[in-house]
Amino acid sequence: MPTPTTTCTPINLLDPALKPILEKALAGERLTLAEGAVCYATGDLWGLCGIADLVSKRMHGTNAYYNVNRHLNYSNVCALSCKFCEFYRKAGEEGAYEFSIDHIRNEAIDAQTGGATEMHIVGGLHPTLPFEYYTDMLRAIREAAPGLHIKAFTAVEIVHLARITKKHKQADPAPGIRWVLEQLKEAGLGSLPGGGAEVFDDRVHDDAFKGKIRSDVWLTVHQVAHELGLNTNATILYGHIEERADRLVHMDMLRTTQDEALAAMGYKADASGAVTLTGQGAVQPQPNDTHGYFQAIIPLPFFPDGSDLEALPGPSGLENLRTIAVSRLMLDNFPHVKAFWIMQTLPMAELMLQAGADDIDGTVVWYDITKVGHASTHQETTAVDLENAIRNAGLEPIERDTRYRRVTREGASWRLADPVS
Repeated sequence: MPTPTTTCTPINLLDPALKPILEKALAGERLTLAEGAVCYATGDLWGLCGIADLVSKRMHGTNAYYNVNRHLNYSNVCALSCKFCEFYRKAGEEGAYEFSIDHIRNEAIDAQTGGATEMHIVGGLHPTLPFEYYTDMLRAIREAAPGLHIKAFTAVEIVHLARITKKHKQADPAPGIRWVLEQLKEAGLGSLPGGGAEVFDDRVHDDAFKGKIRSDVWLTVHQVAHELGLNTNATILYGHIEERADRLVHMDMLRTTQDEALAAMGYKADASGAVTLTGQGAVQPQPNDTHGYFQAIIPLPFFPDGSDLEALPGPSGLENLRTIAVSRLMLDNFPHVKAFWIMQTLPMAELMLQAGADDIDGTVVWYDITKVGHASTHQETTAVDLENAIRNAGLEPIERDTRYRRVTREGASWRLADPVS
């Protein structure tokens, strides 16, 4: 278990408007949207980051987490044409691909042989692959590499599967979603990633990714997953056509959904219905099989290169740092804030570990969705690099599994130790 920080380093705030933010952070109280707007507007970025760092260290002490994982994008063929996306291709288009079950099985074997604890799987909304392809994929991985936890399929993919199986009902999507998740869980699904959320705003949705599920359905997928005992994650894609206020509404909708999940696990809400995990002595949720919850928020900066929105500049490095800090302060009931190094870069992730983040994801190996600086699909780092990055940030590296249980290892052989959060 992490040793939470019981005292805080004094923070020199240059902006008096941040003083109420600091006071609420010290008291473990929830920020309002208006206070979130203050965090985005302040010129005292380092003071803001210091407050977020205080909260993170209160929750996790000097620990910061990484895992040994393997990403797999099974196909880039997609029925949608989101303006922000450079990943998708249409069937028959140059560069389009779909992997066979045998290929995926071999990737899983390679991952397990290399010591991975997790297989992270997402892809496009393929218009012709049958539902059995997805269940067969999970069973093949489970049988060939039983040591891997399978984190797979965004909420958008889950709804796509409900549609191709004729289970989706527009008026009430929950039963079809439940059926799909039950089938996938039985086949080997262990948890859900957080992709496909983008930004919960109808204006942005209709302009940048029309045709993709809206916030209510995305949240329904995760609520049903939680009811089935599956842990999930959440993302926010920022720095395109959304406004900062849209990001704050997105965060508020996520934390309200997390309030419900934690209340179902026995956490006591305050008079407003809020369940916070940032107060002194707050108990962080532990892995269980009865009810799931959001494990982490992963803020993702928009990269315009190659997309229909390539004329936009994308967010600055300082905006990335600020958004990590705001995410930690606003999402007071999310155990973890992840600085996804593939999209933030490893040097920036080090800074983010001093600004509210406590996790930098894993070794990755293959990643075809975003290529920072024109990187190739092969985007890999080592556990040594991740540990060094965490130590550079002044923290203690902790290898975790997907459910944030401590991992100890000798080479490719690993085992679970005590839970870390």
